[in-house]
Amino acid sequence: MDISVVIPLYNEAESLPELVAWIRRVMDDHRFSYEIILVDDGSTDDSWMIIEGLKTINPKISAVKFRRNYGKSAALNVGFAAAQGNVVITMDADLQDSPDEIPELYGRITQGGFDLVSGWKQKRHDPPSKTIPTKLFNSVTRSMSGIHNLHDFNCGLKAYRKEVVKNIEVYGEMHRYIPVIAKWAGFKRIDEQVVQHFPRKYGTTKFGPGRFIKGFLDLLSIFFVGKFGKRPMHFFGTMGVLSFVAGFIIAIWLVVEKLVSIANQSPYRNVTEQPLFFFALIAIVIGTQLFLTGFIAELVSRNGVDRNNYQIEKVI
Repeated sequence: MDISVVIPLYNEAESLPELVAWIRRVMDDHRFSYEIILVDDGSTDDSWMIIEGLKTINPKISAVKFRRNYGKSAALNVGFAAAQGNVVITMDADLQDSPDEIPELYGRITQGGFDLVSGWKQKRHDPPSKTIPTKLFNSVTRSMSGIHNLHDFNCGLKAYRKEVVKNIEVYGEMHRYIPVIAKWAGFKRIDEQVVQHFPRKYGTTKFGPGRFIKGFLDLLSIFFVGKFGKRPMHFFGTMGVLSFVAGFIIAIWLVVEKLVSIANQSPYRNVTEQPLFFFALIAIVIGTQLFLTGFIAELVSRNGVDRNNYQIEKVI
């Protein structure tokens, strides 16, 4: 199979018929073998009923329905697991992404040799309340990830080599940083493509301002897990040893200072009466705790559990 199109959706009943017809037209025009995987993230409107109707018209559609809303990352992760195409295309269901971009994205993967090609909505039809924070997050992500050739990490329109989606895990709000996850997994041939961005035709956006806080926390999580996930002792152990050594040196210095003062018959203060002693004590305690945290994290990392266990109501 040439292409799997994975579409996460939540309350997008109005746009689904038009989107599926658009994708089918593009695929037929270019004679691609394909499948469309729709993942209904617990919609409360008629989205699933629409999907069942579309399935009777187009047998290339398959779909999964969650019992409740888990978020875009969960929907993508399930879609990736089901995808069979050599190239996996993801797009949003709100008609703001154009299926006409699919042939070029497919060519960038199959002929250009890239592992991942991310869309760049150079001209966006979003309010400043969304575009300004997005630019800030993209700037921070570029700096932290070292992927300097991407302008829009969170664009829903992306193309992946099949091996990429089969070897990464997406959870939480980490769909925003899939290129970073892919890079940490060893897929470093990453590029971008300028794509069209259309104004939303139906409904309203499903993402509130809280997504920025969650996204930033997930960025820190990805950075830590990617760099130290397999060796947490290197992070916690290093911090713990530095803190313990600093506290120990301060404590020894205070004791030596008192002994020297006694030997010289000079005035002195008891070690426990000096504020610096308590800083040293705290540093020693924190250092010990960090070291033990690293040791426990090392044990946990060797026995990781599956994070992606979702209640699926229906599959067609």
